Formats: sequence, C-alpha cells, structure tokens
Amino acid sequence: MEKYSGKNVVITGGGSGMGLAMAELLVADGARVVITGRSRATLDAARERLGENAVAVRGDVAVLADLDALADRVKGELGKVDALFVNAGVAALTPFESTTEEAYDELFAINVKGAYFTVQKLAPLLSAGAGVVLTTSVANVMGVPDASVYAAGKAALRSMARSLSRELLPRGIRVNAVSPGPIDTGVLERVMSAEAAEEFTARQVAGVPMGRFGTVEEVARAAAFLAFDATYTTGAELAVDGGATQL
Repeated sequence: MEKYSGKNVVITGGGSGMGLAMAELLVADGARVVITGRSRATLDAARERLGENAVAVRGDVAVLADLDALADRVKGELGKVDALFVNAGVAALTPFESTTEEAYDELFAINVKGAYFTVQKLAPLLSAGAGVVLTTSVANVMGVPDASVYAAGKAALRSMARSLSRELLPRGIRVNAVSPGPIDTGVLERVMSAEAAEEFTARQVAGVPMGRFGTVEEVARAAAFLAFDATYTTGAELAVDGGATQL
C-alpha cells in the first residue's frame, strides 16, 4: 500500500527545487498534491512531471488575494488538508551597505508575510493531526555575509514555528520547520558560469562536515517526516545541513 494514499497536501513554491522534490516524493507514494508558484511555465512543467494527482495553482504568496484564491481552490480540489509545506521564498543576497528599502520589503513580503498568511488562510482546511512544515535556513543561526535580510526573515520563520505551534495545538495540528544548508537545486548552473559555480560550491562545501552539498530529495524526506511521521514533535526545527550548524 502506498504510504501517503488518501493524503491531501499543499506545497507553496512547489514548481521547482525543494518544493518540487517534496511533491514528487508524496505523489509517488499516493498523495494528492496542490502546488503553487509565480511562474505559469514552471508550474505547467511541474504539473506534467507530477501527473494526474497534482494540481498547479499560479499565485504570489505575498498577495493576500492570491492566497484567498488558493484557499478556495484547495477547498474545492482537496477539501481537508493533511499536510501544508510552506516552502515559497526568495534567497536574494543583499549586502548590508547597499540594501534598499525595496529589496528589504520584497524579501520580507514573500519569505515572512507570505508564510504567515499562507498558514492563516489554509488553517481552516487543516484536518486534526495535520502537519505544517516551514522551510527555514541555516542562515537563521549563522552569520552569512550579504544575507542579513534573508537570515532575519528565516529567523522569523523559526520563531513562527514555535508560536503557531501553540496557536494550533488545541486543534491537534503540529507546526515544525526544516532547515536546509547548502543544497544542490541546480540553480547555480543557471545563474553562474561553470567556473564560478565550481568556485562557489567549493567555498560552501568547505564549511560542511559531511563534505558535500545536500540533495533536494534529502530535504524532501526530512520535510515529509516532520509532516507525517513526527507525531510527537511540534515547534521544532530539523537541520538538513550535513552537520554545518551542529558540529
């Protein structure tokens, strides 16, 4: 029997990278999944890859009207939701001295406000015993150059995992966070030259005790564990970082 047969799942930022890996893992084991993202083309490609048990809904988590529309669509497609993966986010580097108000506002609008209201809008659809998983980052406990705004937003999500756990606990809903370290999402090769990507990779791996990047599949398995299997765990953050923040 498929492990997630009969389970209904929503994944924001599910069209690529870690979110798509989460969707692939769950669909392969029988779940019905709604994925979201801002790019119609990316979503269409993901929907074709995932098959008939996936529904793709275009929307921006920073726009509350889009979240209202998402909640309506999820209610119509799935009814109740067993797991919510709050994964949508942006990871722009913004050096402290040159960070603009616009860059600051965009990062917080998507990574923090978007996450908070995603949970708020979809909470009425969460079934008793459901799991919510927020995607944070090792940057929330490390001093990463040029990432002060990004790191602050991910630290806010870490706090949110605790406070929303308390808020939703009376309904039997657990809220946890998965904290990825350096993960090979394939984005480096798309935005850098091969030489620059190799140099960046070597620099990042130097700080990882396990000596390598993680994979999106490893993050997906950790997130699925928190959502479905960690039934006596709430308010926690699971680092998937090769030991970078632990050793």
